[in-house]
Amino acid sequence: MHEASVVIARPQPCEQLVLIFHGVGSSAQDLAPLGRALAQACPGAAVVSVQAPYPSQLGRGQEWFSVIGVTEDNRPGRIAQVMPQFVQTIRHWQDVMGIDAQRTVLVGFSQGAIMSLEGTQTPELLAGKVIAMAGRFAQPVRQAPAGTQVHLIHGEQDGVVLPQWSVQAHQQIGALGGTATLDLLPGLGHGIDDRALQLAIRHLTSPERP
Repeated sequence: MHEASVVIARPQPCEQLVLIFHGVGSSAQDLAPLGRALAQACPGAAVVSVQAPYPSQLGRGQEWFSVIGVTEDNRPGRIAQVMPQFVQTIRHWQDVMGIDAQRTVLVGFSQGAIMSLEGTQTPELLAGKVIAMAGRFAQPVRQAPAGTQVHLIHGEQDGVVLPQWSVQAHQQIGALGGTATLDLLPGLGHGIDDRALQLAIRHLTSPERP
């Protein structure tokens, strides 16, 4: 499955690894422009747009888990089923690029953001930062993402993944003693505009702790 991912930048030496995860029904190629913008802003970073492993049941693109018939009750189980593969994918690219978890950044959109956020609830550290755009946790935050900064970016007019999920995640992480930021963007629906891109760049290039 790794062959379908798009390696956008691979500087020598690499100072940081940025893994980009697309939404359901999309592909690694679809987020390559985002990857190129992040690579230009952070020339020391290896940047990979990661292809989800399964053909989407929506009829086009790829997915980590099916959204056909998905509910609040069954979503966590679907994610738990594919989480080992998600973790293995992150470890694969860390090994390829010679970068440890603390210097890894996960940038996810929609389903890619859901997987990235849920990855902070695993026992092992996957990344030093998660930048989640139009995403959510599958269930209430169970533990503070120890060692991981979480940055939530969400359009206020998102009708696919409601912005309230990012608001709740921000509150829950803070209550558990974790580190998180929240940016709500007026007028933005379920997508990435220039404001979201600039915020992602700012979070990517900011120090390890805000």
